[in-house]
Amino acid sequence: MPDSIDDLIPHAKQILKEAALKEAEKAEEYARLAAAVESEKRALIERLTRPSGKSEEEKVQLASTVIQRAVRNGMTEVQVYRFPNSLCTDKGRAINQQEAGWENTLTGIPKEIYQLWADYLKPRGYGIRYQIIEFPGGVPGDIAITIAWGD
Repeated sequence: MPDSIDDLIPHAKQILKEAALKEAEKAEEYARLAAAVESEKRALIERLTRPSGKSEEEKVQLASTVIQRAVRNGMTEVQVYRFPNSLCTDKGRAINQQEAGWENTLTGIPKEIYQLWADYLKPRGYGIRYQIIEFPGGVPGDIAITIAWGD
């Protein structure tokens, strides 16, 4: 048998102290992971605000591939991109309100997609729709870009 009961059953204050240390370690790990995720998100958004680096030919080929695949699957429209509202200069407000000139709020890749549509797809009868697809906390969130060729 151990030397004393204290070796078997520690004092409640000691247990509470150990539990608090474990909770602090968990909170520290959570904060570290949250900071890493936020850093990755900022880096991704930064990358998306810049031009894609693809040539016009590559963009047209990619659009053709996506559209042809959707047609083979019997679709008359296809969501081609989803992006955070922070890629709009007004956080998606003009898109949500369907204001004239909303396309002027686009930056980066969403702007490139709009320009590709205006230059190559619109003259061939394709439509485009930028639409807020989620409202976290009641405010505009992510935006989807849909290309359509049906009525």
